Amino acid sequence: MSADLLETLPLAHRLALSYAPRQSRDAGLGLLALDARLAGIVRTDGEAIIAQMKLAWWRDRLSEDPANWPVGEPLLELLAASGIRPDALVGLVDGWEGLLAEKLTIASIDEFADGRGQAWQAVTPLPEDQLSIARQAGVEHAYFELYANLSDAEEKELAGARILGASWKKAALPAALRPLAVLHGLARRALNRNEWQLLHGPGAMLAAMRVGILGR
Repeated sequence: MSADLLETLPLAHRLALSYAPRQSRDAGLGLLALDARLAGIVRTDGEAIIAQMKLAWWRDRLSEDPANWPVGEPLLELLAASGIRPDALVGLVDGWEGLLAEKLTIASIDEFADGRGQAWQAVTPLPEDQLSIARQAGVEHAYFELYANLSDAEEKELAGARILGASWKKAALPAALRPLAVLHGLARRALNRNEWQLLHGPGAMLAAMRVGILGR
């Protein structure tokens, strides 16, 4: 596992990833590191056109054969070695690009969340009955994180409506998706306490440990 890429993740994501089985850890890190890279592009590039060009570069790479990827990009190297399907991550890029709009809409919020959900589905082969569970957990966690990071009142209201409309059932996920189970569990816990930080309060670490070890 790349220590440098691991350091790019928020603390809650690093904690969640620590519960991933060895065989799926690189795929989980690849997804989360890509998400962090895209977030950085959207948040720090002042000109939307520059951010769009960088996002387009990632979309093009994920849409092509990894054998054609340029050498020397650690994140691409990790994704190529992880076994995750790169084309399943294109929706993640599209979702982040939608957040560049002057005003977010329900459609752009849903696209962002669904991109996360689709990406988690690609971390490991899943039986048909677990595909929708993984997607829903990824979508709900995405709604939570997006709401927590929005400052515009109207946009927060839209994202909040999506949170309220979600089911928020405990996600019974396989061990390979334990990081997602931890993140979703922390989001559920925070919502029940009307908090907007995944690791708020001393009980959060215990909650993460419980889900990380037991899966629920």
